[in-house]
Amino acid sequence: MRLTPLFPLLRTSALTGTAFIALHAAPALAEPGFDLTIGGDAYFQGAYVSQKQDSGLRSTEFSNRLRLTVTPSATADNGLTYGARLRLVAGNGDPSVSSRTVENDRAFIYANGSFGTVQAGVINGLSDEYGIIGPNTEGIAGSPDSNGLLFLYGSSTFAALPLAATSLRTLVSYDTGSKLIYISPSFGGLQVAVSYTPRLGDSNSSVDRRKVDTLGDALAFRDIVEAGAAFQTAAGDITVEASAFYQTGKAVRQSDGILAQSFEDLSSIHVGANVGYGPAKVGVSYAFSGDSGYAKGIARSRDQQNLIVGAQYVSGPLLFAANYMRALGNDAATMTTPAKADIWQGGVTWTLAPGLTAGLEYDYVRSTLSGGASGGADPTDRAHILMLDTRLAF
Repeated sequence: MRLTPLFPLLRTSALTGTAFIALHAAPALAEPGFDLTIGGDAYFQGAYVSQKQDSGLRSTEFSNRLRLTVTPSATADNGLTYGARLRLVAGNGDPSVSSRTVENDRAFIYANGSFGTVQAGVINGLSDEYGIIGPNTEGIAGSPDSNGLLFLYGSSTFAALPLAATSLRTLVSYDTGSKLIYISPSFGGLQVAVSYTPRLGDSNSSVDRRKVDTLGDALAFRDIVEAGAAFQTAAGDITVEASAFYQTGKAVRQSDGILAQSFEDLSSIHVGANVGYGPAKVGVSYAFSGDSGYAKGIARSRDQQNLIVGAQYVSGPLLFAANYMRALGNDAATMTTPAKADIWQGGVTWTLAPGLTAGLEYDYVRSTLSGGASGGADPTDRAHILMLDTRLAF
Protein backbone atom coordinates (compact mmCIF):
# COMPACT_ATOMS: atom_id res chain seq x y z
CA MET A 1 0.00 0.00 0.00
CA ARG A 2 1.39 3.37 -1.02
CA LEU A 3 1.39 5.89 1.82
CA THR A 4 -0.02 9.36 1.09
CA PRO A 5 0.83 12.69 2.80
CA LEU A 6 -2.65 12.73 4.30
CA PHE A 7 -1.85 9.87 6.64
CA PRO A 8 1.93 10.07 7.24
CA LEU A 9 1.76 8.01 10.45
CA LEU A 10 0.04 4.97 8.99
CA ARG A 11 2.47 2.10 8.48
CA THR A 12 0.36 -1.02 8.23
CA SER A 13 -2.92 -2.08 6.72
CA ALA A 14 -4.17 -2.82 10.25
CA LEU A 15 -3.57 0.78 11.32
CA THR A 16 -5.19 1.97 8.13
CA GLY A 17 -8.31 -0.01 8.98
CA THR A 18 -8.37 1.42 12.51
CA ALA A 19 -8.11 4.96 11.17
CA PHE A 20 -10.92 4.31 8.71
CA ILE A 21 -13.21 3.18 11.54
CA ALA A 22 -12.25 6.17 13.74
CA LEU A 23 -12.84 8.70 10.98
CA HIS A 24 -16.29 7.35 10.34
CA ALA A 25 -17.13 7.04 14.03
CA ALA A 26 -16.07 10.62 14.92
CA PRO A 27 -19.16 12.38 13.58
CA ALA A 28 -21.40 10.11 15.64
CA LEU A 29 -19.36 10.90 18.77
CA ALA A 30 -19.48 14.64 18.05
CA GLU A 31 -23.19 14.74 17.34
CA PRO A 32 -25.12 13.33 20.32
CA GLY A 33 -28.89 13.29 20.44
CA PHE A 34 -29.90 16.90 21.00
CA ASP A 35 -33.34 17.92 22.17
CA LEU A 36 -34.67 20.88 20.22
CA THR A 37 -36.99 23.25 22.09
CA ILE A 38 -38.85 25.98 20.21
CA GLY A 39 -40.76 28.71 22.01
CA GLY A 40 -41.30 32.42 22.01
CA ASP A 41 -43.68 35.25 22.69
CA ALA A 42 -45.50 38.05 20.90
CA TYR A 43 -47.39 41.19 21.79
CA PHE A 44 -49.68 43.70 20.09
CA GLN A 45 -50.13 47.10 21.70
CA GLY A 46 -52.45 49.94 20.83
CA ALA A 47 -52.28 53.30 22.58
CA TYR A 48 -54.17 56.58 22.81
CA VAL A 49 -51.98 59.51 23.87
CA SER A 50 -53.11 62.90 25.16
CA GLN A 51 -50.03 65.06 25.50
CA LYS A 52 -49.21 68.71 26.11
CA GLN A 53 -46.23 68.71 23.72
CA ASP A 54 -47.89 66.94 20.79
CA SER A 55 -47.65 69.44 17.93
CA GLY A 56 -47.95 67.63 14.60
CA LEU A 57 -48.57 64.25 16.21
CA ARG A 58 -51.49 61.81 16.04
CA SER A 59 -53.15 60.55 19.21
CA THR A 60 -53.27 56.84 18.28
CA GLU A 61 -50.58 54.30 17.41
CA PHE A 62 -49.90 50.55 17.28
CA SER A 63 -46.77 48.57 18.11
CA ASN A 64 -46.02 44.85 17.93
CA ARG A 65 -43.18 42.39 18.39
CA LEU A 66 -42.63 38.65 17.93
CA ARG A 67 -39.71 36.63 19.32
CA LEU A 68 -38.86 33.05 18.38
CA THR A 69 -36.47 31.11 20.62
CA VAL A 70 -34.65 27.97 19.45
CA THR A 71 -32.67 25.95 22.03
CA PRO A 72 -30.79 22.74 21.15
CA SER A 73 -29.60 20.98 24.31
CA ALA A 74 -28.05 17.70 25.39
CA THR A 75 -27.02 16.01 28.64
CA ALA A 76 -23.80 13.99 28.94
CA ASP A 77 -23.39 10.86 31.05
CA ASN A 78 -21.58 12.89 33.71
CA GLY A 79 -24.62 15.17 34.13
CA LEU A 80 -23.25 18.10 32.13
CA THR A 81 -26.02 19.93 30.26
CA TYR A 82 -24.90 21.94 27.26
CA GLY A 83 -26.28 23.55 24.15
CA ALA A 84 -27.04 26.87 22.51
CA ARG A 85 -29.82 29.41 22.24
CA LEU A 86 -30.92 31.65 19.39
CA ARG A 87 -33.67 34.24 19.76
CA LEU A 88 -34.94 35.89 16.61
CA VAL A 89 -36.81 39.16 16.99
CA ALA A 90 -39.28 40.78 14.61
CA GLY A 91 -39.56 44.26 16.10
CA ASN A 92 -36.78 45.00 18.60
CA GLY A 93 -38.72 47.49 20.70
CA ASP A 94 -36.94 50.52 19.24
CA PRO A 95 -39.68 53.04 18.30
CA SER A 96 -37.38 54.71 15.75
CA VAL A 97 -37.09 51.55 13.60
CA SER A 98 -39.86 50.97 11.05
CA SER A 99 -38.21 48.31 8.85
CA ARG A 100 -39.41 44.70 8.91
CA THR A 101 -36.00 43.09 9.31
CA VAL A 102 -35.56 40.15 11.66
CA GLU A 103 -32.56 40.26 13.99
CA ASN A 104 -31.25 38.30 16.94
CA ASP A 105 -30.84 39.48 20.51
CA ARG A 106 -29.69 36.09 21.83
CA ALA A 107 -27.10 33.83 20.19
CA PHE A 108 -24.99 32.02 22.76
CA ILE A 109 -23.67 28.63 23.79
CA TYR A 110 -23.87 27.38 27.36
CA ALA A 111 -22.84 24.64 29.73
CA ASN A 112 -24.46 23.85 33.07
CA GLY A 113 -23.27 21.49 35.78
CA SER A 114 -22.42 21.25 39.46
CA PHE A 115 -19.94 24.10 38.92
CA GLY A 116 -22.72 26.48 37.84
CA THR A 117 -23.48 27.90 34.40
CA VAL A 118 -21.25 29.38 31.72
CA GLN A 119 -22.73 31.34 28.81
CA ALA A 120 -20.80 32.81 25.87
CA GLY A 121 -22.15 34.92 23.03
CA VAL A 122 -24.85 37.50 22.36
CA ILE A 123 -26.97 38.04 25.47
CA ASN A 124 -28.18 40.97 27.59
CA GLY A 125 -26.55 42.11 30.82
CA LEU A 126 -26.89 40.37 34.16
CA SER A 127 -29.03 42.97 35.91
CA ASP A 128 -31.29 43.27 32.84
CA GLU A 129 -31.88 39.52 33.10
CA TYR A 130 -31.96 39.02 36.88
CA GLY A 131 -32.25 42.48 38.51
CA ILE A 132 -35.52 43.12 40.37
CA ILE A 133 -37.44 46.29 39.44
CA GLY A 134 -40.38 45.58 41.72
CA PRO A 135 -43.10 42.95 41.26
CA ASN A 136 -44.39 44.32 37.94
CA THR A 137 -42.18 43.06 35.12
CA GLU A 138 -42.59 43.07 31.34
CA GLY A 139 -45.88 41.47 30.30
CA ILE A 140 -47.83 42.98 33.20
CA ALA A 141 -50.02 46.00 32.46
CA GLY A 142 -48.81 48.71 34.81
CA SER A 143 -45.15 47.68 34.64
CA PRO A 144 -42.31 50.23 34.21
CA ASP A 145 -41.06 47.79 31.54
CA SER A 146 -44.35 47.69 29.60
CA ASN A 147 -43.22 50.00 26.72
CA GLY A 148 -46.03 52.47 27.36
CA LEU A 149 -43.50 55.30 27.61
CA LEU A 150 -42.26 54.53 24.07
CA PHE A 151 -45.52 55.86 22.62
CA LEU A 152 -44.18 59.35 23.38
CA TYR A 153 -41.58 58.85 20.63
CA GLY A 154 -41.68 61.61 18.03
CA SER A 155 -42.38 64.32 20.56
CA SER A 156 -39.73 66.66 21.89
CA THR A 157 -40.41 65.17 25.32
CA PHE A 158 -39.18 61.67 24.52
CA ALA A 159 -35.64 62.77 23.66
CA ALA A 160 -35.63 65.09 26.67
CA LEU A 161 -36.36 62.29 29.15
CA PRO A 162 -33.42 61.20 31.29
CA LEU A 163 -31.88 57.89 30.18
CA ALA A 164 -32.80 56.48 33.60
CA ALA A 165 -36.48 56.63 32.57
CA THR A 166 -35.96 53.80 30.08
CA SER A 167 -32.74 52.16 31.35
CA LEU A 168 -34.19 50.80 34.56
CA ARG A 169 -31.28 48.80 36.01
CA THR A 170 -27.51 49.25 35.62
CA LEU A 171 -27.01 51.85 32.92
CA VAL A 172 -26.18 49.68 29.87
CA SER A 173 -27.31 46.25 31.03
CA TYR A 174 -29.83 46.27 28.17
CA ASP A 175 -26.93 45.92 25.70
CA THR A 176 -26.76 42.59 23.86
CA GLY A 177 -23.11 42.72 22.89
CA SER A 178 -21.13 39.46 22.98
CA LYS A 179 -20.38 38.44 26.57
CA LEU A 180 -18.76 35.77 28.68
CA ILE A 181 -20.89 35.01 31.75
CA TYR A 182 -20.49 32.82 34.82
CA ILE A 183 -23.40 32.09 37.19
CA SER A 184 -22.80 30.11 40.36
CA PRO A 185 -24.95 27.26 41.68
CA SER A 186 -27.63 28.22 44.18
CA PHE A 187 -26.50 28.29 47.81
CA GLY A 188 -29.62 28.43 49.96
CA GLY A 189 -31.37 30.55 47.34
CA LEU A 190 -28.36 32.82 46.72
CA GLN A 191 -26.56 32.94 43.36
CA VAL A 192 -23.68 35.17 42.30
CA ALA A 193 -22.69 36.05 38.75
CA VAL A 194 -20.10 37.96 36.75
CA SER A 195 -19.86 38.96 33.08
CA TYR A 196 -17.35 40.57 30.73
CA THR A 197 -18.19 42.51 27.55
CA PRO A 198 -15.28 43.72 25.37
CA ARG A 199 -17.27 46.61 23.86
CA LEU A 200 -20.80 47.98 23.99
CA GLY A 201 -22.86 46.81 21.01
CA ASP A 202 -20.10 44.61 19.58
CA SER A 203 -21.99 41.39 18.80
CA ASN A 204 -22.06 38.22 16.73
CA SER A 205 -18.97 38.09 14.46
CA SER A 206 -18.20 41.81 14.76
CA VAL A 207 -14.61 42.70 15.73
CA ASP A 208 -13.99 46.23 17.06
CA ARG A 209 -10.79 46.70 19.07
CA ARG A 210 -10.70 50.51 18.91
CA LYS A 211 -9.95 52.57 21.99
CA VAL A 212 -10.69 55.83 20.13
CA ASP A 213 -13.77 56.46 17.96
CA THR A 214 -14.43 59.14 15.38
CA LEU A 215 -15.59 62.43 16.85
CA GLY A 216 -19.38 62.56 16.77
CA ASP A 217 -19.94 58.80 16.97
CA ALA A 218 -22.42 57.38 19.45
CA LEU A 219 -21.13 57.03 23.00
CA ALA A 220 -19.53 53.64 23.68
CA PHE A 221 -17.96 51.82 26.61
CA ARG A 222 -15.33 49.09 26.53
CA ASP A 223 -14.07 46.40 28.88
CA ILE A 224 -17.40 46.29 30.71
CA VAL A 225 -17.60 44.11 33.81
CA GLU A 226 -20.86 43.43 35.64
CA ALA A 227 -21.12 41.44 38.86
CA GLY A 228 -23.80 40.82 41.43
CA ALA A 229 -26.10 38.43 43.21
CA ALA A 230 -29.75 37.41 43.34
CA PHE A 231 -31.60 35.77 46.23
CA GLN A 232 -35.02 34.18 46.66
CA THR A 233 -36.71 32.23 49.42
CA ALA A 234 -40.17 31.29 50.62
CA ALA A 235 -41.74 30.40 53.95
CA GLY A 236 -45.38 29.46 53.78
CA ASP A 237 -47.29 32.29 52.09
CA ILE A 238 -44.34 34.68 52.38
CA THR A 239 -41.86 35.11 49.52
CA VAL A 240 -38.73 37.27 49.44
CA GLU A 241 -36.64 38.20 46.39
CA ALA A 242 -33.65 40.53 46.23
CA SER A 243 -30.85 41.43 43.84
CA ALA A 244 -27.82 43.72 43.66
CA PHE A 245 -25.55 44.37 40.65
CA TYR A 246 -22.62 46.65 39.85
CA GLN A 247 -21.41 47.56 36.35
CA THR A 248 -18.15 49.28 35.41
CA GLY A 249 -16.27 50.04 32.20
CA LYS A 250 -14.08 52.48 30.32
CA ALA A 251 -15.59 55.21 28.12
CA VAL A 252 -14.31 55.26 24.54
CA ARG A 253 -12.63 58.57 23.70
CA GLN A 254 -13.49 60.33 20.41
CA SER A 255 -11.20 62.30 18.07
CA ASP A 256 -11.00 63.65 14.51
CA GLY A 257 -7.21 63.94 14.66
CA ILE A 258 -7.33 67.58 15.78
CA LEU A 259 -10.13 67.86 18.34
CA ALA A 260 -10.90 65.23 20.95
CA GLN A 261 -13.63 64.53 23.47
CA SER A 262 -13.41 62.34 26.54
CA PHE A 263 -16.32 60.93 28.54
CA GLU A 264 -16.86 59.82 32.10
CA ASP A 265 -16.26 56.12 32.73
CA LEU A 266 -19.11 53.74 33.51
CA SER A 267 -19.98 53.15 37.16
CA SER A 268 -23.52 51.97 37.83
CA ILE A 269 -25.31 50.12 40.62
CA HIS A 270 -28.78 48.61 40.86
CA VAL A 271 -30.56 47.05 43.85
CA GLY A 272 -34.10 45.76 44.18
CA ALA A 273 -36.32 43.65 46.43
CA ASN A 274 -39.83 42.15 46.49
CA VAL A 275 -41.87 40.81 49.39
CA GLY A 276 -44.99 38.78 48.76
CA TYR A 277 -47.75 37.47 50.98
CA GLY A 278 -50.31 35.22 49.36
CA PRO A 279 -51.78 37.02 46.31
CA ALA A 280 -50.15 40.38 47.15
CA LYS A 281 -46.62 41.55 46.42
CA VAL A 282 -44.79 44.85 46.89
CA GLY A 283 -41.33 45.86 45.79
CA VAL A 284 -38.80 48.64 45.37
CA SER A 285 -35.88 49.25 43.00
CA TYR A 286 -33.10 51.84 42.92
CA ALA A 287 -30.45 52.48 40.26
CA PHE A 288 -27.61 55.02 40.42
CA SER A 289 -25.20 55.75 37.56
CA GLY A 290 -23.91 59.21 38.50
CA ASP A 291 -22.23 60.99 35.59
CA SER A 292 -21.47 57.81 33.62
CA GLY A 293 -21.12 58.62 29.92
CA TYR A 294 -21.33 62.40 30.28
CA ALA A 295 -18.88 64.44 28.24
CA LYS A 296 -16.09 65.72 30.44
CA GLY A 297 -16.30 69.46 31.00
CA ILE A 298 -20.03 69.97 30.40
CA ALA A 299 -21.51 73.00 32.14
CA ARG A 300 -24.44 71.29 33.87
CA SER A 301 -25.10 67.77 34.98
CA ARG A 302 -27.44 65.81 37.21
CA ASP A 303 -26.67 62.36 38.60
CA GLN A 304 -28.47 59.61 36.73
CA GLN A 305 -30.77 57.62 39.00
CA ASN A 306 -34.24 56.17 39.29
CA LEU A 307 -36.48 54.98 42.09
CA ILE A 308 -39.29 52.50 41.40
CA VAL A 309 -42.02 51.47 43.85
CA GLY A 310 -44.62 48.91 42.81
CA ALA A 311 -47.40 46.66 44.05
CA GLN A 312 -49.62 43.95 42.60
CA TYR A 313 -52.57 41.80 43.63
CA VAL A 314 -53.79 38.60 41.97
CA SER A 315 -57.46 37.60 42.04
CA GLY A 316 -58.32 34.59 39.92
CA PRO A 317 -57.41 35.34 36.29
CA LEU A 318 -56.91 39.07 37.05
CA LEU A 319 -53.67 40.76 38.10
CA PHE A 320 -53.92 44.36 39.33
CA ALA A 321 -50.73 46.44 39.28
CA ALA A 322 -49.66 49.92 40.35
CA ASN A 323 -46.30 51.59 39.90
CA TYR A 324 -44.45 54.87 40.47
CA MET A 325 -41.04 55.88 39.10
CA ARG A 326 -38.94 59.00 39.48
CA ALA A 327 -36.09 59.28 36.97
CA LEU A 328 -33.31 61.89 37.09
CA GLY A 329 -30.31 62.68 34.91
CA ASN A 330 -29.38 64.67 31.82
CA ASP A 331 -31.57 64.43 28.72
CA ALA A 332 -31.02 61.21 26.78
CA ALA A 333 -30.63 62.98 23.40
CA THR A 334 -27.72 65.32 24.14
CA MET A 335 -26.71 64.33 27.68
CA THR A 336 -26.12 68.03 28.41
CA THR A 337 -29.29 69.34 30.11
CA PRO A 338 -30.57 68.19 33.52
CA ALA A 339 -33.99 66.52 33.28
CA LYS A 340 -36.45 64.69 35.47
CA ALA A 341 -39.59 62.62 35.02
CA ASP A 342 -42.30 61.32 37.33
CA ILE A 343 -44.30 58.39 35.97
CA TRP A 344 -47.43 56.90 37.55
CA GLN A 345 -48.81 53.65 36.13
CA GLY A 346 -51.75 51.37 36.81
CA GLY A 347 -53.16 48.40 34.99
CA VAL A 348 -55.04 45.14 35.01
CA THR A 349 -53.94 41.97 33.21
CA TRP A 350 -56.47 39.26 32.39
CA THR A 351 -55.34 35.69 31.66
CA LEU A 352 -57.74 34.60 28.92
CA ALA A 353 -56.18 31.16 28.41
CA PRO A 354 -52.84 29.49 29.18
CA GLY A 355 -50.21 31.66 27.51
CA LEU A 356 -52.70 34.33 26.36
CA THR A 357 -53.29 37.61 28.23
CA ALA A 358 -54.94 40.96 27.63
CA GLY A 359 -54.08 44.06 29.62
CA LEU A 360 -55.28 47.62 30.00
CA GLU A 361 -52.79 50.19 31.26
CA TYR A 362 -52.89 53.90 32.12
CA ASP A 363 -49.70 55.98 32.38
CA TYR A 364 -49.35 59.57 33.52
CA VAL A 365 -46.00 61.18 32.70
CA ARG A 366 -44.80 64.52 34.09
CA SER A 367 -41.41 65.67 32.83
CA THR A 368 -39.27 68.81 32.66
CA LEU A 369 -35.91 70.11 31.51
CA SER A 370 -34.07 72.27 34.04
CA GLY A 371 -33.21 75.74 32.80
CA GLY A 372 -35.56 75.60 29.82
CA ALA A 373 -35.59 73.91 26.45
CA SER A 374 -33.67 75.03 23.37
CA GLY A 375 -35.16 77.85 21.30
CA GLY A 376 -37.24 79.08 24.22
CA ALA A 377 -39.68 76.17 24.00
CA ASP A 378 -41.73 75.11 26.99
CA PRO A 379 -39.49 72.68 28.94
CA THR A 380 -42.38 70.87 30.67
CA ASP A 381 -44.75 68.18 29.48
CA ARG A 382 -47.74 66.26 30.75
CA ALA A 383 -48.87 63.09 29.00
CA HIS A 384 -51.71 60.62 29.48
CA ILE A 385 -51.27 57.20 27.82
CA LEU A 386 -54.03 54.60 27.63
CA MET A 387 -52.70 51.32 26.25
CA LEU A 388 -54.23 47.96 25.35
CA ASP A 389 -51.66 45.15 25.54
CA THR A 390 -52.34 41.64 24.21
CA ARG A 391 -49.66 38.96 24.63
CA LEU A 392 -49.02 35.38 23.61
CA ALA A 393 -46.36 33.12 25.15
CA PHE A 394 -45.65 29.70 23.63
